[in-house]
Amino acid sequence: MFKKILVPLDGSELAAKILPQVVEMAKCFQAEVTLLHVCYYPIWTEIAEAPTAMLEKAREKELKWCSTFLGEAAKKLQAQGVTVKTGCVEGVPAREIIYYASKNKMDLIAMATHGKGEVAWVIGSTAEKVVTHATVPVLLARVIEVKPPLLKEEWFATPGVEIP
Repeated sequence: MFKKILVPLDGSELAAKILPQVVEMAKCFQAEVTLLHVCYYPIWTEIAEAPTAMLEKAREKELKWCSTFLGEAAKKLQAQGVTVKTGCVEGVPAREIIYYASKNKMDLIAMATHGKGEVAWVIGSTAEKVVTHATVPVLLARVIEVKPPLLKEEWFATPGVEIP
């Protein structure tokens, strides 16, 4: 069903939490996985008067980090028997993810989301923009870690915690 899966990663642990699900899907469908990082420089528009050499050095450093980061992630997936490609592009994340998926004929975009609720929908997250504008299916995995409330016995055992 899915032969080419695009996985956008921003370098955070949260974004990488989608990888176990992607590995299982890739094995099940014998799919190729592409790990994509979008280098985004929003501050550059504010410091346009900064020396060009300084901006270029920062850009080179980001691209080097991207290559290293994606290379390490790819090795971990390959060790699990998954065929992996990597890509590093520059631009606005949601726009570049959607464009990359379309241009490279991806069958699925798989992303982790922290699921901040209604506030994230109003403000607009990258995941929300990808879901609403992508021309291919998008799988969002909510990876927020929720801690269950303390039991009564735990309240009594926890110093400084008041029982409501």
